[in-house]
Amino acid sequence: MTDFMSRQQGHLMLGGRVDLNVLAARHGTPLELAYLPQITRQVHGMMGWAAQAARATAYAGTFLYAYATKANFAADVVRTALEAGAHYETSAAADVKIAHHLWKQGILKADRYLICNGSKEPHYTDAILRLRRAGHAAVISVLDDLDEFAALRTCPLPMQFGVREREAGNRDGAHLGNDRFGLTAGEMADVVAGLAGTPHTLVMYHAMIGSQVEDADHFLTTLRASIRNYCELRQRVPTLRFFNYGGGTPTSGYRLDFEFDYTGFLTLLMEEMRALCLEYSVPMPDLVGEFGRYTVANHSVYLFDVGQVKRGAEGQPDWYLINGSLMVSIPDSVLVPDQKFVTLPLDGWDRPLRAVRLGSRRTCDSDDVYPRPGKAPLMLPDSGVGTVIAICGVGAYQQMISGRGGAHHCLSPEPRRIIFEEKDGQLVQRVEAAQTQAELMRLIGYQSPMRQPAPTVPMHPSLWPTPVPRAGSRH
Repeated sequence: MTDFMSRQQGHLMLGGRVDLNVLAARHGTPLELAYLPQITRQVHGMMGWAAQAARATAYAGTFLYAYATKANFAADVVRTALEAGAHYETSAAADVKIAHHLWKQGILKADRYLICNGSKEPHYTDAILRLRRAGHAAVISVLDDLDEFAALRTCPLPMQFGVREREAGNRDGAHLGNDRFGLTAGEMADVVAGLAGTPHTLVMYHAMIGSQVEDADHFLTTLRASIRNYCELRQRVPTLRFFNYGGGTPTSGYRLDFEFDYTGFLTLLMEEMRALCLEYSVPMPDLVGEFGRYTVANHSVYLFDVGQVKRGAEGQPDWYLINGSLMVSIPDSVLVPDQKFVTLPLDGWDRPLRAVRLGSRRTCDSDDVYPRPGKAPLMLPDSGVGTVIAICGVGAYQQMISGRGGAHHCLSPEPRRIIFEEKDGQLVQRVEAAQTQAELMRLIGYQSPMRQPAPTVPMHPSLWPTPVPRAGSRH
């Protein structure tokens, strides 16, 4: 059905190897499944398509795949992406601290670039400086304002810098917040001037279009101005060697009918870059793509059980009420109005369809529903109570927004988690227990087990304390 989900002999299969029907029967629901080999497949797939495009266009630069860790910080996820060959893209101080830890462990290799994006408060710049001073030279701090440049250029060791363009930050018209990032052309000129006479170098030009951009022609059209900006800057700055076209690469995680020609898009991008570099008489740069959703969205699935069915209001679809919270498990269902999740039944594919909305039984919140009001309902088998459904595409952002390991809305506990990874060609699994009530109580400040206050017993008058006479009192 998709590049990560198939149906074999009546069973739903994740990655062609993980049988969701068997796992639901064995472990019950709710259940979270993480299939790490899918991450490896995503990374290798993109690198393979880039290699095909480079051969087709005789592109002279290299292609770097950077995992945007904000999509999912989980240790096994980050480790898998790095082992697959990804470089590391950060957006906050915590990312750099994680990278520092992984570098010391040898998981983040010395030749992997650490691309530091986002607005940088002092604790973020301090983390970058500590890592650079510790000896990791492949750190590129992409400047978001001149204050962070002033802080970072004090490093006694050579630093590599990038600049992110600002004027073009919202060319897709859909992500209004993007226009707060980056530098103006004048500020970029200040950076170039400020690097003169220092051991530091400007090496990267960063563009950013948006997220889940599925129109390849639109993607390329919006990047064209950025490529020209890069070429003009490269004419003045010979150390500039990376063109980072940012994120936006779409993933198949959210639609069954998804189609995108990755090789075709990369071929067009390289052709455009080659032609404009020739026009400006500058060398073709190494290309950097940042992949967050694309890397991890498809590797994780939630399983829920329909425990109750309610008739919908007049003219409205019926309710399938599940043993979980949609607001907790897939917060984008509330935060992003048009966000869709592929939702599939494990059984009942031969039964008549029923128009339904999913509702949570673990909160009493009217917003804890999917799809949102006004959106088309789901079409699921009419099997009702006992129907097990899989919600796909939940590996990117959902846990990070919800707050993995924390206390959630209505104290809805996180479900049991089963992580699958490949070792020496064999698929192995690790089971993590669901959150318990005792854990949740501790997180919000209650003792566990919760102690009842001691009963109040009236004191007998004979035990009352004898009043102490006051100075000057007659008694």
